[in-house]
Amino acid sequence: MSAKKLKTLVLSASDIEEIVRSVGIDEIMDELIEKMTIAFKTYNKDKTKIPVRSGFNYEQPQKGLIEWMPLFDKEKNQVIVKMVGYHPDNPNDFQLPTIVSTISCYDTKTGHLKGLTDGVFLTALRTGAASAMATKVMSHPESSTLGLIGCGAQSITQLHAISRVFKLKKVLYYDNDIETRESFSSRVAMLNLDIELVFTNIKEIVKDSDIITTATSINIGEGPLFDQIESKSWLHINAVGSDFPGKTELPLSFLKNSFVCPDFLAQAVVEGECQQLDASDIGPEFFEYIQNKEKYSEAVRQSSVFDSTGLPLEDQVVMEMFLAYAEKMKLGQEIGIEQVPMDAKSPYDFMYMQDAIVIKQTVPLEDLNKKVL
Repeated sequence: MSAKKLKTLVLSASDIEEIVRSVGIDEIMDELIEKMTIAFKTYNKDKTKIPVRSGFNYEQPQKGLIEWMPLFDKEKNQVIVKMVGYHPDNPNDFQLPTIVSTISCYDTKTGHLKGLTDGVFLTALRTGAASAMATKVMSHPESSTLGLIGCGAQSITQLHAISRVFKLKKVLYYDNDIETRESFSSRVAMLNLDIELVFTNIKEIVKDSDIITTATSINIGEGPLFDQIESKSWLHINAVGSDFPGKTELPLSFLKNSFVCPDFLAQAVVEGECQQLDASDIGPEFFEYIQNKEKYSEAVRQSSVFDSTGLPLEDQVVMEMFLAYAEKMKLGQEIGIEQVPMDAKSPYDFMYMQDAIVIKQTVPLEDLNKKVL
């Protein structure tokens, strides 16, 4: 691969926004849900390697973590890595999103960084799409009431995505932060949904909802969000907020009596709701569920939980989708980030190659020969 071709396509937040404005937010979400569903239906562990994410948790200078989430696609000869920072105090302390992220794509033939994109919007989008994908196949088909416990950034894409796969009539929502819950209706107004929005308490949400998404910043050891509350026998919950060891949102009693389906088992038993359960209490991973739906047909008739800790397969799907749009729309910037010496074995060649070019351009050949002699 020549130096001329060794370029990285960089999509900034403004490029991502331009794609969404041009294509349409509903069209983008519908396409992502469809592509993600196909990706899970065709996922093969032998062809796509996904290790458990790793990173650093810390209390100073702010409580948070920085993690990396890799994927190796052997068929496409590429590695996807999402770097994600989770800092729950960001909105209040710095007016920044709780999740700050980038996604990168590498060519495994050469190690070349092919693409780099914003991951903040893409993470919110793909997490919503993943919940919609799971909700569509795990929830009661006549579900019409969605409950949202936690009304931060994730709640917007959760509502949007689930509204694309179910004809919702009512949304019950709760957040313990006054400003967050009071601004919720204005933040979802641009979705133009003909849905009744009702602020209420957690008890009423659990009791009256067909579908619930929990996406809170509850502290480690402070869960569950509720316990011993009567609910509909078919209640489906998308558990999105558990992302630390010891951080859980759902009560053990509800989990024990439900069909629990993790997106990524090895990760969920460490930091998802599955960390509360024995192996015998946990159902199949979601890719297995969706590939063998008839085997688990009874799941829609009982309470169920999609334990969503985040699978890099979702990041691969959303990144590839936006890179394809960027190339089609000629958006983004191609940058030569990596050094490519004229002599691949000489990292300093830019020093003497530059001198040689200057000499060649400024000194006549006969003078150069005299100087050498």
